[in-house]
Amino acid sequence: PKELPQNCLDTGKNKVQLPVFKTLFLAILAGAYIAFAAEGSTMAVHDIASAGFGRFIAGVIFSTGLMLVIICGAELFTGNVLIWVGVLDRSISIGMMLKNLFWVYVGNFLGSFLLAYLMYLSGLWMYNGGLPGVYVLKIALGKVSLSFTESFARGILCNWLVCLAVWMSYASKDLTGKIWGIFFPIMLFITSGFEHSVANMYYIPAGILAKRVPALASLANLGDKIGMLTWNGMVNNLIPVTLGNIVGGTLFVATFYWFAYHRQLPGKEAILKKQQYS
Repeated sequence: PKELPQNCLDTGKNKVQLPVFKTLFLAILAGAYIAFAAEGSTMAVHDIASAGFGRFIAGVIFSTGLMLVIICGAELFTGNVLIWVGVLDRSISIGMMLKNLFWVYVGNFLGSFLLAYLMYLSGLWMYNGGLPGVYVLKIALGKVSLSFTESFARGILCNWLVCLAVWMSYASKDLTGKIWGIFFPIMLFITSGFEHSVANMYYIPAGILAKRVPALASLANLGDKIGMLTWNGMVNNLIPVTLGNIVGGTLFVATFYWFAYHRQLPGKEAILKKQQYS
């Protein structure tokens, strides 16, 4: 545990020094990886009757997304909030962190939307009588129906776990260790039903696009509620979820562990020596 804040700090320094075009390209990849995880979990559980078991299976599959981000190398907004460790350490400015997060957020959206659009073109939502497409619509509708407070709270809980998964991945130097370090927290957050801003950059646009397929809209039988699936509805979801993700990662992971294991207190060594010889 004492080594992890330093590992996170070194990683953050490398991230903020990347040129904008590299940051953007790697962020597009990360958005696509999370979207792959989202669409794969959707395709897997669309016809599972038990909601709890379905969420568990979705969590098992969804964990692949962060594995791709960490192991292959990409820039993910929810993980990059851990750059806050460098801000606390005064080796990274808040401006450098915000610049990185802005371009990563933009790139994540582009990558996520690309996957949503390709899924729309693929026709896979009509598989199994259109049930995957109906499930896509219901997931998206459920997200835009959340209140600001619900979205914010679920965003905090989500990124607390996501950042712990990233944090745990720093503890391993081999591929197997990183995979297992990532797997359990991500499986837990999906099973719990928390809200991830980058995942929602896939889920909600996918629902908006699925709404354009008349057969899916008719099969879903959502009535007037389907009208809630709009770009404005997506923004209303992303704002509180993103804010919650920032709080969850910066406060409960970066700040707590920096204070616990990395912060250098004034005169600490002198106090310890005094206690030792008193």
